[in-house]
Amino acid sequence: MQLFPVGRVYDFMKYRTPAMGLSLLLVIVSLVLMVKPGPRLGTDFLGGTEIEVAFDKPTTATQIQEVVESKGFSRPDVIHVDDPKNAHRFLIRVQEVSTVEESTRLAVEKKLCLADPAPPDCKLRASEVKFSPGGEKISARFEEAPDLDWIRSELSGVSGIKLKQSDNNPSLQSARDHRVEIALESLGDQMMAALRSGLPEGSVPDPALRTEWIGPKAGAQLRDAALKSIVISLFFIMAYVAIHFDIRFAPGGVLALVHDAIGTVGILIILGREINLTTVAAILTIIGFSVNDTVVIYDRVRENVGKSRGASFSQLINVSLSETLSRTILTSSTVIMVLGCFFSWGTGSLQDFARARISGRLSCVYSSIYVALPLTEVLDRRLFSK
Repeated sequence: MQLFPVGRVYDFMKYRTPAMGLSLLLVIVSLVLMVKPGPRLGTDFLGGTEIEVAFDKPTTATQIQEVVESKGFSRPDVIHVDDPKNAHRFLIRVQEVSTVEESTRLAVEKKLCLADPAPPDCKLRASEVKFSPGGEKISARFEEAPDLDWIRSELSGVSGIKLKQSDNNPSLQSARDHRVEIALESLGDQMMAALRSGLPEGSVPDPALRTEWIGPKAGAQLRDAALKSIVISLFFIMAYVAIHFDIRFAPGGVLALVHDAIGTVGILIILGREINLTTVAAILTIIGFSVNDTVVIYDRVRENVGKSRGASFSQLINVSLSETLSRTILTSSTVIMVLGCFFSWGTGSLQDFARARISGRLSCVYSSIYVALPLTEVLDRRLFSK
């Protein structure tokens, strides 16, 4: 299918100077925004606890923030989540993480008689005590059939932990191994309790739609790993383009990828969206699409070099872009239509992914034409023309 007349050549290179200026401006603005005010990093990278709640009654972000902050949580971040089914859906994030301090761990082990020798007044003796990384439960194994009431009574007096209110807590997980699970009141449970006590009755449903947490150290490791993955992918793509085509093609291709990645992040910062692992996945996908577009056009340029010996490199680029224009528009519009469906009917991470991919896809088309090829033409004219 041809959207444009066959054989017609469009003069794309006529607009290369203003286009490259626009690209440079976008990259500079994005880099400035990354420094100040800086991207809104998600819990994946900062660490903390977040819950997602769909309130049953009209509630504002200010009300939620005041209630959560009044209960001792530091700098709560309240974000409205677009949901056509519920207009009062919010994401609440705090920097605290549910953890069990070392002194509290030792106190729990002492109460469950894990110490050797065991205290003389021990009714039961635990052979193993494990704490979950998120600090929301304790798993204990006993030498004989456990007395759940005794366990509840012993742990209720330990400072630093609070058992989750339930008739089935502690619960027997395995009668054969005498394994017991003790559910603790996590930070998410504490935030839900604060909302129930601070907002009008009947406003807060139970339980939360979603509860997630991650430690600050793990968040820093994920952030560093995300940056490394992007840098490594750019390096190998540059090596591939240089080997597959010509060394003069590699800088333009890589600069287009960098332009798309940085430009997408800048757009997300301007829109006030957070940067998380979903965003990193979208950026890596954008890089893959961008190199695919660039390689297709590079391949057509290489074919036309052999066909048109007397033409200038700028003319070859115009011919190659004109021949691949229909393909570029059809493939890009198809991808954007699919992503538009995800963006319209998706929620949460799926919507964030679609938003980043749509802006990145548009950037890919633009950079293939007005970043990769103009730079390649400049390098060819100044370094390889002789």
